[in-house]
Amino acid sequence: MKVGVYFDLRNPPQWRQDPSRLYGFTIEACQEAERLGASSAWFSEHHLFDDDYLCQPLTFAAAVAARTKRIRLGTAIVIAPLHHPAELAEQSATVDLISDGRLDLGIGTGYRVPEFELFDASMTARYAQTDGMARRLRELWGPKGVTPRPVQDPLPIWMGYQGPQGARRAGLLGEGLLSVDATLWEPYSSGLAEAGHPLKVGVMSGGIQGWATDDPDRDWPMVSEHLEHQLNSYRRHMVEGTGRPPPKPVDLDRVVNAGSMAPLKDFAYGTPEHVAEVIKSGTAGAPVDTVFLWASVGGMSEEATMRNIETICTRLAPLLDEDR
Repeated sequence: MKVGVYFDLRNPPQWRQDPSRLYGFTIEACQEAERLGASSAWFSEHHLFDDDYLCQPLTFAAAVAARTKRIRLGTAIVIAPLHHPAELAEQSATVDLISDGRLDLGIGTGYRVPEFELFDASMTARYAQTDGMARRLRELWGPKGVTPRPVQDPLPIWMGYQGPQGARRAGLLGEGLLSVDATLWEPYSSGLAEAGHPLKVGVMSGGIQGWATDDPDRDWPMVSEHLEHQLNSYRRHMVEGTGRPPPKPVDLDRVVNAGSMAPLKDFAYGTPEHVAEVIKSGTAGAPVDTVFLWASVGGMSEEATMRNIETICTRLAPLLDEDR
C-alpha cells in the first residue's frame, strides 16, 4: 500500500497566514514529501469557503509538477459538473505533460449550492453528469480529441464516489474508485462484472482522515483545535443555500477513533502503529493501491505540517508497506 499526502490550503481567519507564503510553502511541503518518499500529493476543490479553501487544484498541481520529479499528483476531487469536458480534458493533459505523466484525475459530483450558483451550473442529475464527464474525457483524450494529448494512455480517472451505489457506478464505468473503504469492494466489483470489465482492473485509492504521532497526549491540544475547525467548517458550508439550519458543533469524542471509514465521521488518532492498524483493518480484502492523509489539518502551522509529513513518510508508510 502506497502512502501520499493531501492538501486543501485552508487559511482560517484565526490562524491567518500570508496567502502567497502559504501557497509557496505548500509547494515546498510537496517537495519535502517527495524527498521523504511519499508516493503522491493530492489537492481538492471548493469555492467560496470562508477559510480560502483551494479552488483550482489542477492549476496548483501544475505548479507542483514543475518543482518535482517523481511524486504523483492527484485531484481529490475536481467537481465535474462545474467544468466543461473540453476544458477539463485540456487542463488535465497540460498537467500530465508538465509532470511527464504523473497525474491522477479524481472527479466527483460536488454538493454545495453556492458553488453551483457561482458557475451557473445545475445540481440536477449530478451523478449522471459526472459519469458522463468520465466517458467524455476518454473520448477527448483519444485520437480525434483535444491536442496535445496526455503522456499517459490511459490517464487514470478516479471516481470520487462514496457509498454502495456510487461504488457500483464507478465499477460500471471501469474506472478507479476514490475510496479505501473495503466494504465498497463488493458493489464496486459487482459493477465491474456487470459491465464486462475484468475484476483485475478494479483499483481503489483514497483519503484517510487521521493523525499519527509518537506523543498523542502532547499533540492532542493542537490537533483537536484545528480538527474542530476543519470539521465544523465542512458541516457549516455543507448546508449553505439549502435552507437547513446550521448543524451543531462537532463532538470530537464521537469522531476520534470511531471505527468507521466514512468521510468526516471518523478521525484515526494515535501512534503510527495505531493509525496503521486502523488503515489495515479498514482496507482489508480490497484492492487498495494508495492511501493519503491530510498534511495539514485546518490551517496548521508550517512546523506542524512539516513534522506531520515526516511522520507520515518515515513512520507510517513503512508500517503499511511491510506486508506488500
